[in-house]
Amino acid sequence: MPRIQPAETGLPAPPSDDQAARIQHTLGSILAYRPEVAASIGEAIRALAISGTISSRLQELIRLRIAFHNQCRSCMAMRYSAALNDGLTEELVCSLERPEEAEDLSDAERAALRFADLFATNHLAIDETVYDQLRRYFTEAELVEIGLNCAICVGMGRLAATWHVIDDLPDRFRQEGVITPWGGDGVVMRSFS
Repeated sequence: MPRIQPAETGLPAPPSDDQAARIQHTLGSILAYRPEVAASIGEAIRALAISGTISSRLQELIRLRIAFHNQCRSCMAMRYSAALNDGLTEELVCSLERPEEAEDLSDAERAALRFADLFATNHLAIDETVYDQLRRYFTEAELVEIGLNCAICVGMGRLAATWHVIDDLPDRFRQEGVITPWGGDGVVMRSFS
């Protein structure tokens, strides 16, 4: 059971066999205590997803890597359909265990994931050298986009981790201890459109 009781929204609960909808329903019902704020956050996330210039695949790699650092089980369990359509596979997700060594990641993806790791674990270590590495592959606007994605993922993921929304997740995401997003059985979520 989540640590924050979902608000009564008046919306019917999704069918028990629609795991993705049940996860979204629970998270949405918690956010429903502050609908005006939830709408604004949702709009910011949607804007980055649909108008951004970095690939859906990279957005998802960043999100999943930060979800690991946050230990947000619901975040780690999710796979967005736009990223799957953009080349994300479970094999690629497994590369997140050691992104610096992964042969199926591009140099640009490795640089962005290094930034995401530092953002999630030691943001003050992000210096000119890190940005110079990123500039080999990304424009200034894309650097802002990567940073905003990281900020949203770190903040919202840490908050969601404290809410402990795990009831509708695959079994391995409900276990005690450190969990990883790699290892299969992710839940496909509908992407923004």
